[in-house]
Amino acid sequence: MRCRYACRSDQHQIARRKFLGDMAAGGTAVVGGLAWLARPAAARQLESQQKHVIVINMHGGLSQLESWDPKPKTDTGGPFRAIPTSVPGVHISELLPETAKQMHHLTLVRGINTKENDHGKGAYMMLTGRRRTPAADYPKLGAVVAKSLETRDQSLPGHIVVTPGGSGGRGNDAAYLGPKYSSVVLGNGNPPPNTTLPKGVSSDRDAVRHRLRRHANERFLSQRRTAMTDVYTYNYEQALQLMAKREVFDVSREPAKDQQRYGKHDFGRHCLLARRLVEHGVSFVQVSHSNYDTHNENFTFHFEQMGEFDRPFAQLVADLADRGMLEHTLIVVLSEFGRTPRINNRYGRDHWSAAWSVCLAGGRLQRGAAYGKTNANGTAVADGQVDHAMLFHTYLEAIGVDATGEFEVAGRSLPVADPSSQPIDEILA
Repeated sequence: MRCRYACRSDQHQIARRKFLGDMAAGGTAVVGGLAWLARPAAARQLESQQKHVIVINMHGGLSQLESWDPKPKTDTGGPFRAIPTSVPGVHISELLPETAKQMHHLTLVRGINTKENDHGKGAYMMLTGRRRTPAADYPKLGAVVAKSLETRDQSLPGHIVVTPGGSGGRGNDAAYLGPKYSSVVLGNGNPPPNTTLPKGVSSDRDAVRHRLRRHANERFLSQRRTAMTDVYTYNYEQALQLMAKREVFDVSREPAKDQQRYGKHDFGRHCLLARRLVEHGVSFVQVSHSNYDTHNENFTFHFEQMGEFDRPFAQLVADLADRGMLEHTLIVVLSEFGRTPRINNRYGRDHWSAAWSVCLAGGRLQRGAAYGKTNANGTAVADGQVDHAMLFHTYLEAIGVDATGEFEVAGRSLPVADPSSQPIDEILA
């Protein structure tokens, strides 16, 4: 269905010290020192210390004034009130009553100025931490996180994007990090398609087929091995592991009461799936919610869309906190820009990148903080101005990744994040 309110752009069509200590305590033999890893309790402890990132991408340009930085009773504020939260003195829009109860887990960044009002360029900047340039393509946050947090025994993809209609294919978002770290795109809270054996093919017969494939691969690789052939082989093996664990992607296996709490609509199922995936060790999950490009009828649309967003998001934050996972999981609610303080003659708000907000939670972030400030009617940043590059650095530092580090790619050293920028130290604990 054609979106009549959109602007018709193309975009809208284990801790190391403890590990060594436990090894030493286990005895002089290496096997003895590592035996504790085989115990279920130890395995659960290691799993709970894995780092994860969940990004909720509010496609189209979420209005900061109808979410994280309301300006009631001003000429730009619109019809909605600001309500108190679980943190005294911090108010958000009345459209987010359940989220307001979780503010003590959240961190608001209210002084963003990215100076880019184009959908495609703004989305690229927010997900790569760099400006788009003809000279280079940069990996998106999911690919950077997947590579940075990769473990040797990882059986599931490290970079998953969940969006309505996702087909199970690979994205093109890892740039020079290579297709190994590209996203797997899923949708509808279901396992990826084509992850069960065809009728008439038994597991024994399938195993024989893969032994033959591996033998042929080994002969070929012994003479013509390249980075691309390695990725080809890796993708086959990962597909087999994914098939063996396809139930991880099936949100219907969650308790009925959880499905009810999150909601049966796409966004509710996808938030529940995000929780399920990080609980099973996936490093990065991105969930989509759209379309916030409200050039027309901004207030009616945000009333409906924020109503759908509020409860599942609040449940996700609360569940991760209750399960002890928020310390190791970063949640980011972002968009490509905000929306104009000025209300146009169609009761809409247009593109606005000069003063807007994102919402964060978890990891090394200070909880219950509201960093940065806009002026009385939200037209400019008054204090604590930050941009996309600083946010990207902050995301990585919040999960223990050195944003000033480098990736070694084909003999070249490439910076993990924009070397001319830095994290927002004031919100890092």
